[in-house]
Amino acid sequence: MISVFLQQLINGVSLGSIYALIALGYTMVYGIVLLINFAHGDILMVGAYAGYFVLTRFGVNQWTMIAAFLFAMTLCAALGVFIERFAYRPLRSAPRLNSLITAIAVSLILENGARVLPFIGPNPRQFPRPEVSNINLGGGVSISNIQVIVIVLSALLMLALNYVINYTRRGKAMQAVSFDLQASSLMGVSVNGTISFTFALGSVLAAAGGVLYSCAYPQISPTMGVMPGLKAFVAAVFGGIGSIPGAMLGGLLLGVSETLTKGFISSQYADAVSFSILIMILLVKPTGILGKKMRVKV
Repeated sequence: MISVFLQQLINGVSLGSIYALIALGYTMVYGIVLLINFAHGDILMVGAYAGYFVLTRFGVNQWTMIAAFLFAMTLCAALGVFIERFAYRPLRSAPRLNSLITAIAVSLILENGARVLPFIGPNPRQFPRPEVSNINLGGGVSISNIQVIVIVLSALLMLALNYVINYTRRGKAMQAVSFDLQASSLMGVSVNGTISFTFALGSVLAAAGGVLYSCAYPQISPTMGVMPGLKAFVAAVFGGIGSIPGAMLGGLLLGVSETLTKGFISSQYADAVSFSILIMILLVKPTGILGKKMRVKV
């Protein structure tokens, strides 16, 4: 029983690390423009296909894996900036419902656009990944090399994000715009540039999450980003939407709870448990674990 718990805990940390990467994109965008970018999961899909094309063209080794990550991140950063500029920016002063409907529309455009593209198509594809080998930790517990890569790279990307936000000029501009958009504009901060940078940064993390998710679960399709995107949204709300540490914590806790459900109850209930967590959090603590109450002046 203990060995099963430890094994599922390792699996949960690996899965939760991916959820955390994707959730960071949700929470950063919401923290600055109060928008739930439901197209974020489909950016993960674009990143997965970008990595797929690099790896199928040049083979799988350590250098092509690095190239796949860099190409996916660059492509998705450009896509994120493009979506913000032409889909969300014109609606920035419109009611939030307009932006929400637009986000859903962008998600559908990306999914169905990928389905009709001749070099992608509607059929699932096998994602090329490094050969899987298991490291025995004793007591019937093991960890695969893929899980090690996922956990280590996710941790490094989260540390890099923390550095960017807290110790760079762009990061301080993001904090200022998140705190007060109008005052930041009056103080000389480029609001449009900062928001575009936020979308690019979130899309970079989604692209990395897409490649890592495809390595862990090596089958990709145009709709593959829907469920991870929804789970990452749950993780962001769980940890506290708008809170970066909360998104990291929420992703890890959601991943662990999901794998423990699969290990001790049934894999059929894993999704139900994830969304039940969302409902309970909204009922008990709507701001999430690390979220803060925001007062609205009238």
